[in-house]
Amino acid sequence: MKKQIAMLLCALTVMVFSTTLPALAAEQHYPVTVEEYTYGPLDELRINKVYQLSLSDDPGLIPTEDFDRNGRHYYLLDMVRKDEVGVDTQPHTETVTMDSDTGDLAEVLKRLDAQMEVTTEDGYTGALVLDHTSVKVEVKGYQTSSRSLSATRTYPSLSDADLALIPTTITDGGKTLTLADVQWASDGTYYTATAKYTGSSSSRHATGYTVSASYTGEVAKTNCEVVTYTAIFGSTAIPEEQPTPSPSPEPEAPASLNLGTNYLPVLGIVGGVIALLVVSCWGYQKIKERKMRT
Repeated sequence: MKKQIAMLLCALTVMVFSTTLPALAAEQHYPVTVEEYTYGPLDELRINKVYQLSLSDDPGLIPTEDFDRNGRHYYLLDMVRKDEVGVDTQPHTETVTMDSDTGDLAEVLKRLDAQMEVTTEDGYTGALVLDHTSVKVEVKGYQTSSRSLSATRTYPSLSDADLALIPTTITDGGKTLTLADVQWASDGTYYTATAKYTGSSSSRHATGYTVSASYTGEVAKTNCEVVTYTAIFGSTAIPEEQPTPSPSPEPEAPASLNLGTNYLPVLGIVGGVIALLVVSCWGYQKIKERKMRT
């Protein structure tokens, strides 16, 4: 018998777990929007919960149970289904590069388009806007170039045509030039020297620039089929709880019981009990004496 009871308990346990575990494993859908509004001449409060599911999703997982909110009890009125073509959006960034003959950022920004149209490999399209903070200008390379410099100086009223009277170097435009040639002229008393100085200057400059910029925004794809379910809940006001009346106090028991004229039946009962006890003791004594005689 004990074995049969144990087997029955095990069977019941298996049945309970087999019915509850699938329910626990299933995940409910969550609404994309929740709208609260009034309806009808009585301004009934209603709530619409909108769910967007794919064709493979199970609509049976949409919660339809009653619930309480802000002092009202909500219950399902209707479930409306609508098949439509959904629009899937996602953020996207596109980076472009271009050559530039200037490294001036202000000039580079003027040459960049404010926005651009893109189409991704997986079919998303949209307009992206230039992110000004992402613009970078980098030098492609450098080149060194040199040029010849020359300057002329005149030295009048010299006492003699002597090169020692002529400076061998001068500074012109921040560059040092060296004496290369001197032409002399005389008025019979003094000499005038016309000196030519030469030199060279080199500079390093960029051969070009590379500009990179990012365009950001959202792209969309409109060929995604979805099913929209709208759960419509009506409501009623939850009645307020009435206060429970406090129990009335019980009457206190009298300090002494007043039998009055009803004491005679009580005395009769007491006397009968005493008489029964006396007879029982007497009978027991007689039986005991007889046993001793024999």
